[in-house]
Amino acid sequence: MPFQLCPLISVFRTPCSQYPVFPWILADYTSDTIDLKDSRVYRDLSKPIGALNPNRLAQLLERFKDLADFGMPEEERFLYGTHYSSPALVLHFLIRQEPFTSMAIELQSGRFDCPDRLFFDIAESWKSCLTSSSDMKELVPELFTLPEMFINTNKFPLGSTQNGRPIDNVRLPPWAKGSAFEFVRIHRMALESEFVSQNLNHWIDLIFGYKQRGPEAEAAHNLFHFLTYEGAVDLDKIGNEVDRAAAESQIANFGQTPSQLLAKEPHPSRYKIEECWKPLIYDVRSPYSLFSEICPCHSFDCHFLT
Repeated sequence: MPFQLCPLISVFRTPCSQYPVFPWILADYTSDTIDLKDSRVYRDLSKPIGALNPNRLAQLLERFKDLADFGMPEEERFLYGTHYSSPALVLHFLIRQEPFTSMAIELQSGRFDCPDRLFFDIAESWKSCLTSSSDMKELVPELFTLPEMFINTNKFPLGSTQNGRPIDNVRLPPWAKGSAFEFVRIHRMALESEFVSQNLNHWIDLIFGYKQRGPEAEAAHNLFHFLTYEGAVDLDKIGNEVDRAAAESQIANFGQTPSQLLAKEPHPSRYKIEECWKPLIYDVRSPYSLFSEICPCHSFDCHFLT
């Protein structure tokens, strides 16, 4: 995470309605091997999940136009009816590890959710995010740090899908060689790759920055339900108790857009790898340049340095 945001984001992981969000990084979950130096294996970080598939986006834009035709106020129109982060999505990913298992069971009134809706296959989850009109989810940090989240170590009875597939450990990409630890290792390397370093700032602009709301958000196809935005509604001014309870439930359970931290300017990209290691006290093209103005001999044995 770029340093500008780190001090501003809480490290605490509760409540789930404000859980940290990370982006989908890779777009290849089916190949036997993966080359992290190949830009084609990465997701386009300049677009929100909902805009990655142009065919789906066209359908959503048509629905967006219909909302205007039906007279919905401009400030309440949205492209995406579901959010990229919500309590249900956090529990969806982390269901195999406590305390998230118990929280997921409580959310589903004392039982596990329908097996077909559980998290059981990375490739299928990515495919759903590209094709479903109601799936805009991003990731949680544990996909880059916690191999155990993919393993049903507690042998929870998660059931079987409608086609008879038993749900146990998460099915990983072939390039992970069947190992959750290998998947996390490669996934973390992808997060720290040069491609992501040079492009993550675009995603930050969408989630935390100047493309989060307003005309820039509309131009970037980055509009969510108005109640997900901080300060969009003053609950104290909702006189009807039923309407207020409905708004509170929507805000708490169906996703919250983070506070807008960078409202005016794009977030800068990370320095290129050849620049990151430069010492701050001299020009790497000439190790002696620091001393050239005070001593023409350019010698480290010079009396100026002794």
